[in-house]
Amino acid sequence: MNKIIAFIGSIIFAIASIFPWAFNDFPKKPSGQKIDLTKFELTWSDEFDGDEIDETKWIDPWWISERKGGYWAKEMVSVSDGNLIITTKYLKDGLNGNPAGYYTGIVETRTKFEQCYGYFECRCILPPSTGMWSAFWMMNEGVFNVDGSGDDGTEVDIFESMRYKDHWWKAGDSVVSGIHYDGYGEDSKGDSIGYYFAENPYDEYNTYGLEWNPDEYIFYINGVETGRLSTGGVSDNPQYLILSCEVAGENGIANADRHGTGKISLPQDGSEVYFIVDYVRVYQYKQ
Repeated sequence: MNKIIAFIGSIIFAIASIFPWAFNDFPKKPSGQKIDLTKFELTWSDEFDGDEIDETKWIDPWWISERKGGYWAKEMVSVSDGNLIITTKYLKDGLNGNPAGYYTGIVETRTKFEQCYGYFECRCILPPSTGMWSAFWMMNEGVFNVDGSGDDGTEVDIFESMRYKDHWWKAGDSVVSGIHYDGYGEDSKGDSIGYYFAENPYDEYNTYGLEWNPDEYIFYINGVETGRLSTGGVSDNPQYLILSCEVAGENGIANADRHGTGKISLPQDGSEVYFIVDYVRVYQYKQ
């Protein structure tokens, strides 16, 4: 039996050596250090109490409507039962002058709150549909500077949920984390730690966190480290927070498989899926 196991292992190792790309996207279990919250102090949070968005903390970027294969609309964002809820559904009559299509939402702390370094965490349930994804991410305007460096600003994707219903070894219960800098054109650069498993993320709350210091970005799921990045240098500018959902496609039409999401499975009969966020908390290093 041991010889058989060793033989199978050698075959897998050989395939991985020849075709490493075939294994790069297979999810791994978080196995690193645990986050030490004692070295931080809370600087900002939203527990989503009440029955509406706290406009002292969040804005809806109304100047953006069409987004990839769907539309962002503030009507798709609500607060209920201690949660922020971003709803995604197909609207046959359109909304806000836009045509029929899939509508979803975004909120961000731009102009309301930004911070440089610290620990950033949200607790949430992901929206169960192929062809779309939810995300908790950070931005600043320096991301668009094409200067070969991420020091002045980096899009940091604390998580993106790209793989609902990818049942290959339950790979769908995973999220991906990464960074982008130097804009979004031909000079764009980035890196990723790959996919990591969460615990039944489309049915249960999980926490997704980022520790950001002058040397690196450290990603966490449920308080356990998944990976680290410092490619291109680490942003040393304050950044704002974003919670969003997006539909794969282009020009407002859901017609593409983007980042392995598959084509959208949410029917056009008024069915809804929800990105449910229990809280967002931000900490700074203690002096």
